[in-house]
Amino acid sequence: MDFAAQADVTRETFWTISPVGEALFYGLAAIASLVFLYGVYERFARYARGGEDPFDRLSDLPGRTVRAAKVVFSNEKQFKRDRFAGVMHAFIMWGFLTLLIGTTILAIDIDVWRRVTGSSFFVGDFYLSYSFVMDLMGLLFVVGVGMALWRRYGVRHPRLWGKHTGFEDAAFVWTLFLLGVGGYVLEGIRIVGTEFPEFETVSFVGYFVALVFDAGGMSQGLAQTLYWFGWWSHALLALAFVAAVPYAKPLHMLTSFANIVTADEKAGTRLPKVPADTPPDEIGYVSEDDFSWKAMLDMDACTKCGRCTDACPAKASGRNLDPRDVILDLKTYRESVDAGGDSIDIVADGGTSVVDAESMESCMACMACMDACPVDIEHLTHFTEMNRRLTETGQQQEPVQEAMMNIFQNGNAFGDPQRKRPDWTDDLDFEVPDARDESVEFLWYVGDYPSYDERNRAVARSLARIFEEAGVSYGILYEDEQHDGNDVRRVGEEGLYEMLVEDNVAAMADCDFDKIVCTDPHSYNTFKNEYPEMDDSFDYPVYHYTQLVERLVGDDRLGLAGDELAAQTVTYHDPCHLGRYNGEYEAPREVIRATGVELAEMPRNRDQSFCCGGGGGGLWMDHEEESKPSEERLREALDDTTGGVERFVVACPMCATMYEDGRKTGSYEDDIDIVDISELVVEALDAKAAATADAGADTTPASAD
Repeated sequence: MDFAAQADVTRETFWTISPVGEALFYGLAAIASLVFLYGVYERFARYARGGEDPFDRLSDLPGRTVRAAKVVFSNEKQFKRDRFAGVMHAFIMWGFLTLLIGTTILAIDIDVWRRVTGSSFFVGDFYLSYSFVMDLMGLLFVVGVGMALWRRYGVRHPRLWGKHTGFEDAAFVWTLFLLGVGGYVLEGIRIVGTEFPEFETVSFVGYFVALVFDAGGMSQGLAQTLYWFGWWSHALLALAFVAAVPYAKPLHMLTSFANIVTADEKAGTRLPKVPADTPPDEIGYVSEDDFSWKAMLDMDACTKCGRCTDACPAKASGRNLDPRDVILDLKTYRESVDAGGDSIDIVADGGTSVVDAESMESCMACMACMDACPVDIEHLTHFTEMNRRLTETGQQQEPVQEAMMNIFQNGNAFGDPQRKRPDWTDDLDFEVPDARDESVEFLWYVGDYPSYDERNRAVARSLARIFEEAGVSYGILYEDEQHDGNDVRRVGEEGLYEMLVEDNVAAMADCDFDKIVCTDPHSYNTFKNEYPEMDDSFDYPVYHYTQLVERLVGDDRLGLAGDELAAQTVTYHDPCHLGRYNGEYEAPREVIRATGVELAEMPRNRDQSFCCGGGGGGLWMDHEEESKPSEERLREALDDTTGGVERFVVACPMCATMYEDGRKTGSYEDDIDIVDISELVVEALDAKAAATADAGADTTPASAD
């Protein structure tokens, strides 16, 4: 499009605003900026007064910043699990950033460039391009805010409403809406007041608004009058918003990015150690003084979006846990104490406390909350600190205390003698190698449930047979094996965990092996991510058994043709400690497919898998709940999965236990079978052997009479 005297095309920034008005605006802008800067200073000064974090959060700061920028600017975590919210947030964020950058460019032109050079770059093609981009991105901003308003007030999405929903939430979203829409209203009034300059058609939204106003009878004189009032209203609202950023919900625009920069890439998979010199009465969250600077940043980064609430299987089961409320309860309490309020217990079983013990007992340590959180809040670290407090004060559930005593006295949660740990091998027709007596490639850590629980002993025997068939060099610790400690640590028994690490490391140190393979994903996680930080000498490669079996299948060491169980349709449940914790999703599926079955995926699979309820000590606890997580998962397999699922495949002994229980309590015993991947592979091996035997019988010549 050709515009006359295009080099002079521009607009007056302070149209209808007098020099006195300009001076007043700059004065108010300076005040708003000072209030903003003071708030930011106070906020970070408070972090500096917080406790030291046990992990290095600032190493490789450039790399951390690049990662955070990728996460934030791509909105990748916003799109996860909720595409509507992803689009909404992307429109708001990119629209807001564009408007902020555009305002900054204008300020540079007016307050720097013109004063230094005596000319303006806010003219001609630059101005036209600027106007078009600002209108386009501003429109996306308004659409995004409109989507947010619709979700909050139109459909009233449940996760956006809770005990911490308040005035600041409404004020935040409505302020954004008024700023976005107000900008177009002002632009439309200005275009009417300046008699519709032809070049302003590039501001297509504002021009459309101007046409609407003109059709409604707005005169040039009325436009000039309305613009003055509108400009000041818009300016005051914008300055008030800037000043309020460090003190209210807009703070997350700063803290969210900082929280992602300082995130621990292994958060949850490893937990912070208790300093050796910590007295028992100071372990865990005793008071607000125990919050590290990162813990406080976590609290301030929370946007109340409720994604963790939606993802939490404990919440879905009707237990007394809402991960968002726990984080915000801690924040509210901290701010109350900072303001002079009374100190109370952070966590307790009954009485007055910030968080109730029942909430912590409800947590399954599945990390769904952390996986769903778009700003990398480390819920599990906070929960573990509160569990440690409950443990030190003797407030854990009695079944948990019993399990801990059994582990302390006998090395296993069942309370059975250690000498019975290898009894599962008695029914095998071959000898399981003893890693204490011979060199092996793989030290197989069998685990508690495959060793003592009758249902899971079948898993151990199946896996032993697979290793034998494939000629794997392996061995076990027999009675020298003790509980791995993963869930012991997550219920708060740090001292017992350290003892188990010491005992297991010592037992393994007496053996000659290269790698560790685990039956249980819980063992796999703690050996892989936590033992090396507890003992520097523990530097073995660690595998879950599905990873090893996948390799055996790929190398054709089991001789499977891939059609042995072709008549079956199964679904697979991703264990939390193998999937979300350690990112292993494909190895189990490759092994399952190698048996020939049809694999039908449940709607919630891979990183969105729904926990069985056994983690975080769930196997040892009693809960009152609307429906067990295991029952809900089996319902999903039967009702929501296409393909007519006959069998429910697991890769974790704890999952097997929980789902066998869920079959009974949910009345699914006649509808679906629970089978471990190792058992599925053995079935395929048996089918192959039977087929081979039948083929041999068919080709045997008939004897002469």
